[in-house]
Amino acid sequence: MEITPEWEQRCAALWDAFDETDADEFRRRMAALTGELPAGHPVAAYELASAHDATDLGEDAVPLYRRALDTGLPEDRRRQAVIQLASTLRALGQPEAAADLLLGERAHTSDHLDDAVTAFLALTLIDLGREREAAALALGALAPHLPTYRISVARYADAVTEPA
Repeated sequence: MEITPEWEQRCAALWDAFDETDADEFRRRMAALTGELPAGHPVAAYELASAHDATDLGEDAVPLYRRALDTGLPEDRRRQAVIQLASTLRALGQPEAAADLLLGERAHTSDHLDDAVTAFLALTLIDLGREREAAALALGALAPHLPTYRISVARYADAVTEPA
């Protein structure tokens, strides 16, 4: 089933109201909204996962993210789901699983979320005790955005992980 632009607008409006909405009420409203989609719809699972995650129920979000990804979540949300699932796994003390997801995502595709993937991978590497690698990733992602010193910072980022 195609999701209508009107449904997408209502979903966006609900997220826009997140800061002004009680956590339980937000999850209730998201459940009602996603309940309008056919049973098993991957976008419903993703939006419910996101709602649980955003309201500090990460353990409840993980199986929903996995269901969304396993049932063919459209590409416009798929990469966000991978990033969010990895972040949640990291927060739940599973940095190895988070790193696996994010490393796989870096190899899978490239788009406007590349820097987000890199940022969450750097955080995950810190949790794994790989701080120098994390710093190199973060600096490498930052370098192209600098108005000057791009080349220097990119070279220094590469050198961070080289043996002394």
